[in-house]
Amino acid sequence: MRIVSLLASATEMIAALGCLDQLVGRSHECDYPPEVVQLPLVSTVQINVEGSSSEIDAQIKQLAQSKHTAQKDALKALSIYRIDTDLLQQLQPDIIFTQTQCEVCAVSEHDVTLALQQITGLQPRIVSLAPYRLSDVWEDMERVGKALGRSAQARGLIAGYQRRLEDLRYRCEQLAHEQGAKRPRVGVLEWLDPLMAAGNWTPELVSYAGGESVFGESGLHSPWLDWQTLTTADPDVLILSPCGFSLERTLQDIPLLQQRAEWRALRAVRTGRVYLIDGNYYMNRSGPRLIESAELLAYSIWGEQSAAQPDCAAWMHLD
Repeated sequence: MRIVSLLASATEMIAALGCLDQLVGRSHECDYPPEVVQLPLVSTVQINVEGSSSEIDAQIKQLAQSKHTAQKDALKALSIYRIDTDLLQQLQPDIIFTQTQCEVCAVSEHDVTLALQQITGLQPRIVSLAPYRLSDVWEDMERVGKALGRSAQARGLIAGYQRRLEDLRYRCEQLAHEQGAKRPRVGVLEWLDPLMAAGNWTPELVSYAGGESVFGESGLHSPWLDWQTLTTADPDVLILSPCGFSLERTLQDIPLLQQRAEWRALRAVRTGRVYLIDGNYYMNRSGPRLIESAELLAYSIWGEQSAAQPDCAAWMHLD
């Protein structure tokens, strides 16, 4: 089977299922496990991702507006991503993995459909993933497993992931009980300018980590926030994990927060409980490493007592 993955989380699932040797092409976001970076890039991003959070947001909104006003010719409808149709023709995939959850976060099924309309003689099977909550992620894992003839392996992996999360929940509940403490109120920001809280599966991860999520709702898209809402909620712990950003990239935008008087007044800032988690590898990637994401949250909330072993390249305390 010849596989093209246009979704980073699907690539990680393919690897976990032992089918990486069948992968012949990837998206620009597929970077784990490391050996996949040797594969041909089938997609590229069409905005400047080196700008600030607000500049990236403005570009996306401008593209979205242009798309709405130029929808008569579907093939000319603007997208954030470009698929290399010539390369796709050369690779001759039997199956393409994509998603329908968010047209901003990754190459979508719509992008793939438009690209295939420009290619003759190529009719690969398209498998679209649509994760909104953890149960959807497990269903997607099963969907990938079935498509690759690895259903039994997929079910075994899912059972293992669920056990790890339940073990984490138990440890964190014990810590709260031993300390006679309530669950800390945790705010997770998925974008910094403008502010966006993390929704979808993130509130579930916070709960497994022994916290109470103050923003977002499981299964629903991430909500935009204003500074008044953030200061009113005033979480005990604040996690900064912008979608698609590494720690180094997130640090570049921290001054956008620090220049605000509201930032300095936040409880989490005053008590030194602000943490950064890699928003590219973890938190926002709906694949196997959501388990490590929950453990990173637990480490942020409970420290070494959580028994979690954080990826030091993906987590830091903001002094």
